[in-house]
Amino acid sequence: MIDLLTKEESFYSDSVHVLCGVDEAGRGPLAGPVCAAAVILPRGTVIDGLNDSKKLSEKKREQLFDVICDTAVSYAISFATVEEIEELNILHAAQLAMNRAIQELDPVPDLAIIDGNQAGDIGFPHETVIKGDASCISIAAASILAKVTRDRFMMDMAELYPMYHFEKHKGYGTKDHYSALREFGPCPIHRPSFLKKLH
Repeated sequence: MIDLLTKEESFYSDSVHVLCGVDEAGRGPLAGPVCAAAVILPRGTVIDGLNDSKKLSEKKREQLFDVICDTAVSYAISFATVEEIEELNILHAAQLAMNRAIQELDPVPDLAIIDGNQAGDIGFPHETVIKGDASCISIAAASILAKVTRDRFMMDMAELYPMYHFEKHKGYGTKDHYSALREFGPCPIHRPSFLKKLH
């Protein structure tokens, strides 16, 4: 198993006793909200099979989702809506979802470690970690909670809007998705600013 603890341990200090990992899913799709998760794991926790959510099968992510929820000291999952994405832009909407998730944690973390290289509007003490979902266990856990939750939401949307086959691509810009958009036009959960290629 990849060592997901060494990097994470480096963030603990005399002033940082409670650490949360934060990640989001759904920056790139043409449809649906962006989802963020924040997770506090007991320090030194190892969860077998945990890795960056993008490297795991859907079935494995679903199994790990329950393990993470059972293991966590605290976790929270939040969305930013399509309307918020359109109003704020996707980067700020993702940060809004992250803030919402961190706010729901109990205890309040001393530090949030966030996947990526920029986290401008996070209203909590934080550090960014490039490829954090592959190097820090709590970020990897957050990436799975965010991805699974968003995928489940898009499966529900597939029942509401069956012509787009959201269950297959979860809103991402696949050939089939573009084809359905050209045939049926956008639905209420499409992001207008992401559909410029269609014209």
